[in-house]
Amino acid sequence: MSHSTRRILIVDDDARAGTLLSDYLRSQGYATTVLMNGLHVEPEVRRAEPAVVLLDVTLPGLDGLEVCHQLRRFSAVPIIMVSGRVEEIDRTLGLEVGADDYVCKPFSPREVVARIKAQLRRAEGRLGAGVAVHGFRIDEGSRRIACGDQWLQLTPQEYRLLRKLLTRPGHVFSREDLLDAADDDNRATSERAVDSHVKNLRRKIEAVGPPGCGITAVYGAGYRFDPPRPVTA
Repeated sequence: MSHSTRRILIVDDDARAGTLLSDYLRSQGYATTVLMNGLHVEPEVRRAEPAVVLLDVTLPGLDGLEVCHQLRRFSAVPIIMVSGRVEEIDRTLGLEVGADDYVCKPFSPREVVARIKAQLRRAEGRLGAGVAVHGFRIDEGSRRIACGDQWLQLTPQEYRLLRKLLTRPGHVFSREDLLDAADDDNRATSERAVDSHVKNLRRKIEAVGPPGCGITAVYGAGYRFDPPRPVTA
């Protein structure tokens, strides 16, 4: 994938800072979109998910921390929080709501590009240390799961649901159990949401996984994760 197909969403209430950063990123071969209001971020990400979101903490309409939490309800897009605040509490809060990285102002555009490249490498399948389960690798720090040597492109709910299934291969989890695992922000959802998540997970696993590996429905009970079948001569 060339840089030209990688779009960076810049969210900053400082028009000058946003324009300068956008110009620099474009000079490095990235496409950019600049927003100045936190209320506009979710609709833009739903319209066309960017490769990375650079998200300022202080925004009109909706602050960056709430925007980050909002995005994590439906997207695993890498998010780099940006702030002029240097207090550790801000850094911690940013990571707690689902940010992947944090950079403090003032910063050099070159530093931001380095952070973006690091997030793109993680998103494109370069695995770090993690928990291995039957050919899957769980990276708790980045909330990602790889099948073989490829990251599965999962939403936050799909990540949590698959992680739950992987904790006990062969065990049947009820829809209620999986709903509790997938929905950690107390939103009103139904058990039908689990069926939808499982359908998407099956498609993503089948695209890259070994034969016989996947999620099986158990009539009247729920779902279980079936590890790959052993290869026989």
